[in-house]
Amino acid sequence: MSRILLLVELKGGNDGLNTVVPYADARYRELRPGLGVARDHVLQLDERVGLNHKLEPLMEAWKAGDLAIVQGVGYPYPNRSHFRSIEIWDTASASNQTLSEGWIAQAFRGTTLAKGAGVDSIVIDTNALPSTGPELRTIVMQDAEAFLRQAQGIKNPAGMSDNGNPALRHLLMVRQEINAAAQGLSDKLRSAPAPAEGYGQDLFFGRQLDLATRVLTARVPVVVVKTALGGFDTHANQASVHERLLAFLATNLATLRRNLIAANLWNDVVVMTYSEFGRRARQNASGGTDHGAAAPLFVMGGGVKGGLHGAYPSLSDLQDGDLRHAVDFRSVFATVAHGCWGLSRDFGLRQPQRLGFLG
Repeated sequence: MSRILLLVELKGGNDGLNTVVPYADARYRELRPGLGVARDHVLQLDERVGLNHKLEPLMEAWKAGDLAIVQGVGYPYPNRSHFRSIEIWDTASASNQTLSEGWIAQAFRGTTLAKGAGVDSIVIDTNALPSTGPELRTIVMQDAEAFLRQAQGIKNPAGMSDNGNPALRHLLMVRQEINAAAQGLSDKLRSAPAPAEGYGQDLFFGRQLDLATRVLTARVPVVVVKTALGGFDTHANQASVHERLLAFLATNLATLRRNLIAANLWNDVVVMTYSEFGRRARQNASGGTDHGAAAPLFVMGGGVKGGLHGAYPSLSDLQDGDLRHAVDFRSVFATVAHGCWGLSRDFGLRQPQRLGFLG
């Protein structure tokens, strides 16, 4: 059965060590004497690691078995540039390789998607790279009301003449397809029921998930919806900023889960977080952390096999001050491509690691 992927990009480089906390490791306290999460502020998942207490709203999903935490995700020869590292993730490239096509578009290369829907991917964000490519028809839509107003004002170019110019004929056909897709999508969104439970409308992320929920409940036949939460570049005074962001993330994802369960859609959706990199293991002199490498990511959904997956990187065996990755992110993508869309893809890996979080 095909599932829809809901991507949540954590922009800026989320600090994995203070998200999934190795509370039982004495080395953690040595590396972060002022920034480490206190043991009594950790929601224990097993005898070694636990969640930051600000992620408490996700514990309902953890206990239900539909929250998977993939530990130590990264890639060889990590790049600490925001721009370059997110490009590597979004295109599933090696660190010494530059690709222009997104990993989701690559996954669908050579396949045939139903053309009646008019759109395959919806991006409620500014970064559309994961679904950029000739295989997918993508609409970027950051504001539902603005999109609906624009769609209502679209005029059909069918009566325009191409004057025998093949290039102009192609452009007019593409424009006609885009207009038809926008109008069809606007009709579905107008008839979509409101989410059963409201999101935090004072936060842009809450508005994104509200729109994502309307897309899903409207049964728009897309393969992916992308959202994002920014602010994770925590070089200074990290503690309060990071915990506030984790609280936003957890509260809104928990609301999303309840809304999709109420709409009988939770088994049809896979939610996955990702970030361009983690943070350095050792805190800096400004009460923050600098750009690092490996970090955990979350996968949620009714068809997800919950629990801890991968392996937590050793804090005693660092690579240039960074956590060594245990899972190549392309193995995560290969698992998602198979579990969501039934596609077997290796994304450049000779043997993608078999990950058990999604059947």
